[in-house]
Amino acid sequence: MKIGIIGTGNIGGTLARKMIAAGHEVVVANSKGIEGVRSFANEIGATPADVSGAVQGVQAIVLSIPLPAVAELPHDLFASVPAEVPVIDTGNYYPGLRDDHISAIDQGMPESVWVSRQIGRPVIKAFNNLLAYTLAELGQPEGSPGRLAAAVAGDDERAVEKVMELVSEAGFDPIYSGSLEESWRQQPSTPAYCCDYAASEMRRALDAAVQGEAAKIRDRMLESFAKLGSNPSHADIVAMNRSLSPISR
Repeated sequence: MKIGIIGTGNIGGTLARKMIAAGHEVVVANSKGIEGVRSFANEIGATPADVSGAVQGVQAIVLSIPLPAVAELPHDLFASVPAEVPVIDTGNYYPGLRDDHISAIDQGMPESVWVSRQIGRPVIKAFNNLLAYTLAELGQPEGSPGRLAAAVAGDDERAVEKVMELVSEAGFDPIYSGSLEESWRQQPSTPAYCCDYAASEMRRALDAAVQGEAAKIRDRMLESFAKLGSNPSHADIVAMNRSLSPISR
């Protein structure tokens, strides 16, 4: 499969490496243009492109950029992309921590619904509830005992199935969390968010989410982050997230 990845940060860059390791052809792009991504592309064996080139002639697209940057993408970026090509949104909204406030999301619109409306086509929400270290280091082959899980949300059954295959190839058990409208179940500060759960725990965590509660928990999360210091370990972050999850208490 040929996969276009827009964004080469911790998540997008790791996914590029993993998809190449799984045998896929990968095209990478970021906000710096072809020359800005060429060194990274050469390092991992990908093809460098600008954002327009990353969506041409591919069978899947990964959108892995901060949410506010989604609104700055070319308005016609996906106009010629066939409807059957899934666009995977890996993003998370961090108001007050990294991102400016987005009023529609603050008022309750699921993050990936907002993304879908910005780019003018459906998206599949995936890879967002894994920490960067987890994605890079903790994937295991299918069937491995204790294999960690990742949530996937979306409306198109075939697109969801294709993305679930990619999640599995990345080393994680894919767990369907519901429609895109239900993707709030895997957003930051929900019970399923970045807790390094296996499949059964992930299912329970997704089911335990209460709509509208994440924003309240987020304030406690920010306080907990402040206590962890400037360079918290992966284990500290997982422990903090689990402390906020009702299924870990």
